[in-house]
Amino acid sequence: MKYITTRGWFLLLSASFLLCSHVVRVYTQKSEGALTVVENTDDKGGEGEVVAEDEEVVTVEDEDLEVVQPTEEWQTLKPGQTVPAGSHVRLNLQTGEREVRLGEEKLKYWTQEHRETDESKSSFNFDELKRAMKKMKEELNLASKDKDLQESLASRFRPLEELKKDMAELDLLMETDVQILRRLLDQMNSTNTTTEQRLSILLELEYLVHQVDNAQTLCSMGGLPLILDGLNSSDFRLQESSAFVLGSALSTNPVVQVKAVENGALQTLLTTLATAESVSVKKKVLFALASLLRHFPFAQRHFVTHGGLQILSELFKADGGGVLRTRIVTMLYDMISEKELISQAGLDSVQDPSHEERVHQYSQVSLQGELLEKGWCSMVPQLLQSAEHDYREKALRALLAMAPVCLDQYRSNAALAGSLHSLRLQYQEIIQSEMILGEESGYFTELVELIDALQVKMQ
Repeated sequence: MKYITTRGWFLLLSASFLLCSHVVRVYTQKSEGALTVVENTDDKGGEGEVVAEDEEVVTVEDEDLEVVQPTEEWQTLKPGQTVPAGSHVRLNLQTGEREVRLGEEKLKYWTQEHRETDESKSSFNFDELKRAMKKMKEELNLASKDKDLQESLASRFRPLEELKKDMAELDLLMETDVQILRRLLDQMNSTNTTTEQRLSILLELEYLVHQVDNAQTLCSMGGLPLILDGLNSSDFRLQESSAFVLGSALSTNPVVQVKAVENGALQTLLTTLATAESVSVKKKVLFALASLLRHFPFAQRHFVTHGGLQILSELFKADGGGVLRTRIVTMLYDMISEKELISQAGLDSVQDPSHEERVHQYSQVSLQGELLEKGWCSMVPQLLQSAEHDYREKALRALLAMAPVCLDQYRSNAALAGSLHSLRLQYQEIIQSEMILGEESGYFTELVELIDALQVKMQ
């Protein structure tokens, strides 16, 4: 907005002429008011202004005129409006409108005392208020994000109260091994249980009975007869799973071994071994039979007297793959070694009634005599023809263990001597190759030592 300046009287006369064209009927109580031209100190780019200054209250003839309360900013006066005395009034020559603001004294008073009073009511100035609003906005945004994050997490995770309720229900549903065994046995004993369900039950039982206490609990609950009934099943899957459970329960568990013999497990295993057609069933039955006989001379004696070696002999001859042969030879070797170790320990040990009893029990097991009688001295060497080094190792160890009763037959067996000679040459070449490559493991050296020991006995 541009205003008239003091550049010349011409502009002043022009301003006066324009001012006279706008009739303003203003009456004052004092005659000190006058129209003056002053330098404009406003920073709005104007050059000058026409000012009407009144020091007292302005009165008007028409009492219906609206009195405008001026502020420190310029306001446009509309027709029918008037201002109090002491106001600063100017005429905008560009628009032809009157404008008003507080007079200098009033403005000074307003900007000092009133402003101080207003500022004392608030601890914020403009910059502080701006910073406070910015901080509030950031906090609101953060709270909004946190809320979204909480809602996202709430959608992904279950409420705490619901989790507490579920945990309480889990505590009620928690079962001990004993309770699980009871539940599984009740299901197996039910006539409504299908074959698939029985297989699933046997799988769970096999996992549980690896623990000694659980295996003994199974016996005390009457579970052994149910397992043995599975061996008599016409379904080879039930036979295999039942034999697996029985073998796991018998392993290193003398209490279960005794209970099994009392429940006729030995006879059931031998019958199943003689009649089963599936190789997988025979493997699991051999596992259960070996677990029953291990470190149990009473069962070993009954095994020999009830034709166990004869059944194994027929099974050995029928097996062409060597898997069953290896298991049979290993079981025989374990039984011979146990008896030998007990006899040797009895020579050096102090007088121990329990040890003497075990020596006595093993003395009643005529295993080696039965091996000679049943032709095992000529059958075991056949395992040396296998291409598997592990099978050969088992045969060599069994031959050495059987040497006290089979030595004469070894010496007369030309095939055995030829097998030992060729195996020794083969293993010597392997040892030389390992030495060249720097990969000597000692395994084949041990096999050569077994062959040498057996050849020495045969001389």
